[in-house]
Amino acid sequence: MGRHLSTFLLLFLFTNSVFSWKKDEFRNCNQTPFCKRARSRKPGSCSLIAYDVSISDGDLVAKLIAKQSSEDISEGQTRPTKPLVLTISAYQDGVMRMKIDEDQSLSPRKKRFEVPDVIEPGFLNKKLWLQRLKEDKSENGPMFVVYLSEGYEAVVRHDPFEVFVREGGENGKKVLSLNSNGLFDFEQLREKEEGEDWHENFRSHTDKRPYGSQSISFDVSFYDADFVYGIPEHATSLALNPTRGPGVEFSEPYRLFNLDVFEYVHDSPFGLYGSIPFMISHGKSRGSSGFFWLNAAEMQIDVLGTGWNDENSSVLMLPSDQKRVDTLWMSEAGVVDAFFFVGPGPKDVVRQYTSVTGAPAMPQLFATAYHQCRWNYRDEEDVFNVDAKFDEHDIPYDVLWLDIEHTDGKKYFTWDRMLFPNPEEMQKKLAGKGRRMVTIVDPHIKRDDSYYIHKEASEKGYYVRDSTGKDFDGWCWPGSSSYLDMLNPEIRSWWAEKFSYENYVGSTPSLYIWNDMNEPSVFNGPEVTMPRDALHYGDVEHRDLHNAYGYYFHMATANGLVKRGDGKDRPFVLSRAFFPGSQRHGAIWTGDNTADWDQLRVSVPMLLTLGLTGISFSGADVGGFFGNPDTELLVRWYQLGAYYPFFRAHAHHDTKRREPWLFGERNTEIIKESIRVRYMLLPYYYTLFREANASGIPVIRPLWMEFPTDEKTFSNDEAFMVGNSILVQGIFTERAKHVDVYLPGDQLWYDMKTGTAYKGGVTHKLEALEESIPSFQRAGTIIPRKDRSRRSSTQMENDPYTLVIALNSSKAAEGELYIDDGKSFEFQQGAYIHRRFTFSNGKLTSTNIASATAAPHKFASHCTIERIIVVGLSPDPKTALVEPGNHKADVERGPLLLRGGPGPSSVLTIRKPNVNIADDWTIAIL
Repeated sequence: MGRHLSTFLLLFLFTNSVFSWKKDEFRNCNQTPFCKRARSRKPGSCSLIAYDVSISDGDLVAKLIAKQSSEDISEGQTRPTKPLVLTISAYQDGVMRMKIDEDQSLSPRKKRFEVPDVIEPGFLNKKLWLQRLKEDKSENGPMFVVYLSEGYEAVVRHDPFEVFVREGGENGKKVLSLNSNGLFDFEQLREKEEGEDWHENFRSHTDKRPYGSQSISFDVSFYDADFVYGIPEHATSLALNPTRGPGVEFSEPYRLFNLDVFEYVHDSPFGLYGSIPFMISHGKSRGSSGFFWLNAAEMQIDVLGTGWNDENSSVLMLPSDQKRVDTLWMSEAGVVDAFFFVGPGPKDVVRQYTSVTGAPAMPQLFATAYHQCRWNYRDEEDVFNVDAKFDEHDIPYDVLWLDIEHTDGKKYFTWDRMLFPNPEEMQKKLAGKGRRMVTIVDPHIKRDDSYYIHKEASEKGYYVRDSTGKDFDGWCWPGSSSYLDMLNPEIRSWWAEKFSYENYVGSTPSLYIWNDMNEPSVFNGPEVTMPRDALHYGDVEHRDLHNAYGYYFHMATANGLVKRGDGKDRPFVLSRAFFPGSQRHGAIWTGDNTADWDQLRVSVPMLLTLGLTGISFSGADVGGFFGNPDTELLVRWYQLGAYYPFFRAHAHHDTKRREPWLFGERNTEIIKESIRVRYMLLPYYYTLFREANASGIPVIRPLWMEFPTDEKTFSNDEAFMVGNSILVQGIFTERAKHVDVYLPGDQLWYDMKTGTAYKGGVTHKLEALEESIPSFQRAGTIIPRKDRSRRSSTQMENDPYTLVIALNSSKAAEGELYIDDGKSFEFQQGAYIHRRFTFSNGKLTSTNIASATAAPHKFASHCTIERIIVVGLSPDPKTALVEPGNHKADVERGPLLLRGGPGPSSVLTIRKPNVNIADDWTIAIL
């Protein structure tokens, strides 16, 4: 303890202000000059026109210049701005890319930063070469039109400048537009004039700003939209509330600036740990569209409420019969590199967005199960005691986590050998039960000359530099620390090598990684992060790439685990900071939440928003990181968290221990059942993760993604869909006696615990049961399960399956099952099984739906189906005939769906049909 005392005292001085939310520690819009300037602009203030419009190299290219700077300017007039270059490109599947930058031929002071390594390389091969430019007339002058994709056109208006996508034809309705309200502004780089002060100050920090103001702002409109969603990360409702306009209660924009915020508050537009500048709209009449701005600088976004600009309505260039949602996007730096997604369905937009930024990585199977974490499990004895208690109470888990205290003096890739003298043996003991470990590795490197990572990084010049060119020195958990410059591919490659078994002494193949504090967190920095004038690879300022720093760190760590296994095994890396493309590298969690009911509730819209923006593998700390949840809250959190895509319990070191068996026998049983429900559903979840990996469609979904015309779902963020088959309703109030559950659609829903049928399109007032939260299977679906209780997912590998069939009004249903080896990349070479189950006319059929390139001989499963549960079949059949083989299976009534009580008479079970999960077969109910 003594050797850490002085460091602790210094850290306390720097970090006391960040251990809880303090609003004045962080900037608001009025304290952020670029935001304040952009918000002060009036509609119609943009003077740019588009001219010299042509097709070049398959793109539409134009110059943007102020009206008074066009070719016919009067002699003696000066040009108030240099021309900007506009480029529009079309891509397959309804994606339009628009870039606006300074004209490099006019030699600006520097090349503005464009974010590398985010766009999926394969996307660029999907470019459609524009062939023909046509000109339409309008009241405001010419419009230049190009074919975008089937049924859609891209249009550039000459005066005033506007870009929009419309449905095909001169009278086609608009889908998305930029600068329809005339708010576009682009601050160009220029020479400093005498007497100008380019410094900006916040509290005790000064930002030198060597290039002056270089901000960009513009309005984006979404047509025929009822709501807009997206732009995580904020602890707010799923449908984004207006931030400006009549009756708006708060006036701060949604901020995108990665920050280490302790005990963040709910219902706030304040930015948190990650930033994804992607927004998706949805409305009943048309469906969905999306807009993405690839920019890693600080961003602020206003959602403009109805009537926000009534006094300026004359400047609008909109047909009066087309409703819209207007938004204002503001960034400190960078370029305009924006993508328009035409939809029209919500799943189409998500597919289009992930075609640009990449589909989510396919996780290992163990990672989709339950994780147990705490800051910190003290030593090896503590680890083994916790592990043994899970077995004693017959509670499954797959991963035990170690926080920063496991290291030697908070130096990553090391072990405190007093507390963890035999890390390899410890990991192997857990691995013997099919369990893994995760250790934390953060981006701050302790400045200690005896620490080999620091010594090597310092000698090689691998650290981010301060504005004077010296290694940046900031404070984090180890005290004086420097931060690796992950923008540099060479440094990312060097970092990846540190995860080899030779370099990370004490690691084994069952050890995986957690990246925390990678916003980056700097305790003595402005807003608890790195100064904006710090310098990266290529003399890029930190202001340009701040929001992507954690993304590059996550990427390098994931690549390290792939290299460690010679490219054979999929990595598992959890990251707190994120950016577009993070889904390609691993899981995300919502950071330092608090043990209260509001935080439980807000976890649902936060995770749904992440899913909409590509990040399917996400979760919130079950129980809340800060504070001590009462027993009821903890139980309710486990019941909800069992349905999160990433299911982990975690707690701060100042909280009381809260392992599942510490709250009395009754509550231990309820928590155990919640965890077991997740294990039963692992085959279904794994199938959904494969769907996300193939298409980008998230594992958990807003109700409106599955029911896009049901207006009652558009602002519902207390319930969610797991895939297309399961609806989950959380319970978010203490001592609740009843819970209202809206079940969308016109089909039936079946209670997953009892099989009781409920009508869709109705809000049901249900009893709030102590032992579970409401969950329902949608009629017309089939869910695969594994019902045998084991210690871990690994030990379930050869267990038989159960199929749960929920029949619709036509007495039909369908579902899928995806299986691979659960760990390697061989599925990419076709080593997997993919089956579709269809029930129709009293017959269940299993068919192969693997792609034509699949090679199922590379992966085989000998698992069988031990039970088939059919819900909603009213006749009383006597037997079931299995083909091939022409043998009969027993049929009986009445088992429950999930553990807990007798099922209704409409629940039928076929026992031991003895068919292989990988084969073609049919089972006819007679």
